[in-house]
Amino acid sequence: MKIDINHIAKLARLKMDEQQAEKFARQMEGIIDMVDKLPAIEGVATGLDPENPMALRADVAVPSEAKRDDILANAPQVEAGCVVVPRIVE
Repeated sequence: MKIDINHIAKLARLKMDEQQAEKFARQMEGIIDMVDKLPAIEGVATGLDPENPMALRADVAVPSEAKRDDILANAPQVEAGCVVVPRIVE
């Protein structure tokens, strides 16, 4: 599988030279090849131990004690009462 490491780097806003791009592309291709070679899991293997099931915590919403103005005071940029973040989708 051919990896377009420059496209991935652009999406992640990473700067790298051509040598690094080739190195990382080879590493990514190696990882994908390794995953492709993993054997399929037969049956209903979930990795969970039926003798010791995990107990999930209750999903309870708790109101925050933080004040909106305090939160916005820590933001690098605020506009119309909202935190301004850099655009990540082109």
